[in-house]
Order: sequence, then C-alpha cells, then structure tokens
Amino acid sequence: MNLLDKLQQATIDGQAPEVEKLTQQALDEVISLDDIINEGFISAMSIIGEKFKNNEIFVPEMLIAARAMRAGLKVLEPLILAGERKYLGKIIIGTVKGDLHDIGKNLLGMMLQGGGYDVIDLGVDVTPDRFLAAVKEHQPQVVCLSALLTTTMPFMKETVELLGEAGVREQVKILVGGAPISQRFADEIGADGYAADAGSAVVLVKEVLS
Repeated sequence: MNLLDKLQQATIDGQAPEVEKLTQQALDEVISLDDIINEGFISAMSIIGEKFKNNEIFVPEMLIAARAMRAGLKVLEPLILAGERKYLGKIIIGTVKGDLHDIGKNLLGMMLQGGGYDVIDLGVDVTPDRFLAAVKEHQPQVVCLSALLTTTMPFMKETVELLGEAGVREQVKILVGGAPISQRFADEIGADGYAADAGSAVVLVKEVLS
C-alpha cells in the first residue's frame, strides 16, 4: 500500500492523528499538494459519500472521517494559503434565519474544503441580509442554503428574492438542502438546485460549476 493509499484509508477510518502524521510524511517525501488532496482526501470523501448514499455508514461515521480529513488539511493549510494550490471555486454556506441546525452544513463545509473549494461558513440563523452582504464581500460562485425546519423554509425564498432585488442573483448559483426541502420547493423559489444530503451536495456543486 503506497503512502497516499494509506492516507486515503486512514481518512475513511476517521483516524485523525494518523492522517496528520501521513500528511506530514507525504509533504516530507515531496508529494505534490494536488496529489495529497486529490488522491488522499477527495478520493476518501467520494468513497465515504458513496457508502453514506448506500446506507452502509451514517452521519456519525461521515463526521469522523471529515474531522480526520480536516486534521490533514490543517497540515497543508500554510501551503494552500501561500497559493501553492488553486481553489476550484468559492462557496458560501449557511443555515437560514431561525434555524440552529448545523450538522449537515458543517459536514458539507468539510467535504467541500477537502474537495478543494474555498468555503466561507456563515454559521446558523443567517438572515437574508447577511447572505447578501457576504455575496457582495466574497464574490462566490455558489451559495448553499440549509434548513431543517419547515418554519424556516420561507427564509430561503426571501434570500433568493433579496439577491435578485440587489442585482447579484445572476452572479451566483443558489443551492438548497435539508430534511424538509424537495426539488419541487427548490424550483418554486427559483433556486438552481437541490441536494438531499452533504454527499449529493458536493456532487451538485461540481455540476453547477462545470
């Protein structure tokens, strides 16, 4: 098993200290940043996403793997920030106003980071105004809105409308997700896409950016 295979397996198994060690080892052996991220982390999270979709693993296992990946990314952070790796795109994520659920959002953030995207996480209970301010400030390609309560779903619609009124709607793709959300609802509010879970959302982000 080569070093990157070991890194992939340790990430899947959620062994954060081992992932940290192997990532450093890969850097010491002058393996490129892109190879470490693509073959170590992105491939691991693709396998994790597939297993999750097939009900072979559940949210806790996904979170543990994502945390392990984050431990590895921390080792790479100085190089990423020094511009040795180009981000694939900039993405804003947040849970809408009135909603404090963040497991799905956090998972998506970690998976997107591991996938090579620059992620700006606005947290939970995010008002339409804050989404708009963040779009103006960060100029992302994609905005991901999350809601876990039916009562907070209208704030997704408000956010889409506000971005339209402010004249920035055409600059971004808006994706929505969360337990009560459906494709039909996404179409009704004029979003660009809907994903049922974090794994599908990563695939959807790739699709809308390609």
